[in-house]
Amino acid sequence: MQLLKTTLMAGLVLFLSINFINAQKMYQVHVDYVNPSHVGEYNKIAKEFTDACKEHNPQTKWITVSLNDNRYMYVSPIENFAELDANPFADMAEKMGDDFGNIFQRFNKCYDRHGDYILVLNDELSYMPDGMTMTQEGQNYRKFYFLYHTPENHGKIREAIKGVKDMFASKGSKEHFRIYHAGFGTDGDYYMVAVSAKDAIDSATKGKANDELLGEDAKPVFQKLMQATSKFEEYTGWIRTDLGYSPSE
Repeated sequence: MQLLKTTLMAGLVLFLSINFINAQKMYQVHVDYVNPSHVGEYNKIAKEFTDACKEHNPQTKWITVSLNDNRYMYVSPIENFAELDANPFADMAEKMGDDFGNIFQRFNKCYDRHGDYILVLNDELSYMPDGMTMTQEGQNYRKFYFLYHTPENHGKIREAIKGVKDMFASKGSKEHFRIYHAGFGTDGDYYMVAVSAKDAIDSATKGKANDELLGEDAKPVFQKLMQATSKFEEYTGWIRTDLGYSPSE
């Protein structure tokens, strides 16, 4: 009987998790961990593949982000998990023949590992007073903060992030951010914060102005966030408009 109860509870948790994620905006992320010695070659191949997509017009889309640790992230919106079963490149691969496979054979020489996972955009925790958007005109520079947490502290870190958003809103902060949380296939539980700017100088300028605006009130708010965080990572990157793709009409 206890085993039956445990099995039923596990099924209920999975059902609720899937429906909770589906109720929010999901993104499939493909990430390549490019070896430093192959970054130049990788960029050439990625541009070649993007140009081929523009020619053959597969019905998918993505934005590409390159990080300062040589990760390349290809982020595609999905409506549901059923979309993961589809292959939007099937027609393109058939038309290109061996050339399609050759591109990926060359890709594979540029990294030792790659993978896929789901990220979920959390509107409630994001601070985007001018409207939610992943991309902002002229602001292709990114700072990413990864806030890892234990399962025990999931509620605490969520509450702490909400406290940061409320503080930013009450102060009228000009530094906006989007919050994503880890979905299926991620390595550990975390929230990811994405902050946009024109470049590194613009990011530093905005950050300094925001620190001055928040003042001493920020210390206990961020202290609460760090107390709920088990590991903190910070990266910078760029939206690679030359490697992004959207199908033509």
